[in-house]
Amino acid sequence: MIAQGRGSLPRWLVPALFGVTLLVLWELVVRLFAVSPVILPAPSAIAARIAGSGPTLWADFVQTGLKGALTGWLIGCAAAVAAAIAVDRNPFLQRGLLPVGNFVAALPIVGIAPIMVMWFGFDWQSKAAVVVVMVFFPVLVNMVAGLKATDAMQRDQMATWHASYWQTLWKLRFPAALPFLFNGLKIATTLALIGAIVAEFFGSPIVGMGFRINASIGQLALDMIWAEIAVAAVAGSAFYGLVAQIEKRVTFWHPSQRR
Repeated sequence: MIAQGRGSLPRWLVPALFGVTLLVLWELVVRLFAVSPVILPAPSAIAARIAGSGPTLWADFVQTGLKGALTGWLIGCAAAVAAAIAVDRNPFLQRGLLPVGNFVAALPIVGIAPIMVMWFGFDWQSKAAVVVVMVFFPVLVNMVAGLKATDAMQRDQMATWHASYWQTLWKLRFPAALPFLFNGLKIATTLALIGAIVAEFFGSPIVGMGFRINASIGQLALDMIWAEIAVAAVAGSAFYGLVAQIEKRVTFWHPSQRR
């Protein structure tokens, strides 16, 4: 069912019209000013490239988006949730792990990617490892903050019922942390695909979105580069939207989800 705004227009209509307007203006500028396709191809040329290179774009997406980005996202987010619970249980880890995680999160991807390629090889495993490093800390920080979201009165109430740590975690603290967790997961969705694509610039088999972009630069095939960018943008937006929809269903009780 399409969500409606206050008026009678669907909520998606305004951004859709805005996007179509930008594409029309882009097409007009390229055609009126005879912009070289080597500098900026027209949207129609990019669409033609997408239509004519479907199998190649799909193979690149499977290699980068599904094998590299999605696998790394799942492993990194799961590891971050487990680490957040360990940090919550042990104050020593909170004082030691969080500063180290902050340091790792500040490392540039152009420095991490070559190391991961050397450790895990040229295939998708090294790209997934880069994604794990990129998504781990944002999810960890949000999950740690979420586990602290309950107030003292709620925790005291669980204590009066003689609830164990794990009972309190599962029935009180983890549900309260879900909005924070999903905030980290949504941030990680955008980082995952970016990390996997950039990592392929430092070594990959002859397939992948980053490999294709890097190879197309030398061939001056700007339409293929923009086609890969378009696929990445659509895939990233769809992934973010999927996580947001899951969040709405899981945290329907939270004030942020009420209309």
